[in-house]
Amino acid sequence: MDNKLEQLFYIALGGALSMKEKLEQNSEEISKWQSEAEANARAFLDELAERGEQEKDHFRQMLKEQIKEVIKELDLATKEDLATLKKDLAAMKKDLATLKKDMDR
Repeated sequence: MDNKLEQLFYIALGGALSMKEKLEQNSEEISKWQSEAEANARAFLDELAERGEQEKDHFRQMLKEQIKEVIKELDLATKEDLATLKKDLAAMKKDLATLKKDMDR
């Protein structure tokens, strides 16, 4: 009877150790899978962010082109036009001041 109890104890112990090994192995596999999944998720999110940046730049360029086209169609003054006008106005002021001096003499 003691022999059967001893065998039963060893069977139970062996089963428990086998179960423990399987759980540890599965735990390692799950940890590895989780790490790979996290790395894949990070890579995917990085790719999405990069694509978003590219699309933002593309959209910004399209918007600039559309705005330039509208400005041209409406015949609105551009920065360059205003700069030219400022230069012309400054030259006219200078000429006017010169004329006033000449008239005062």
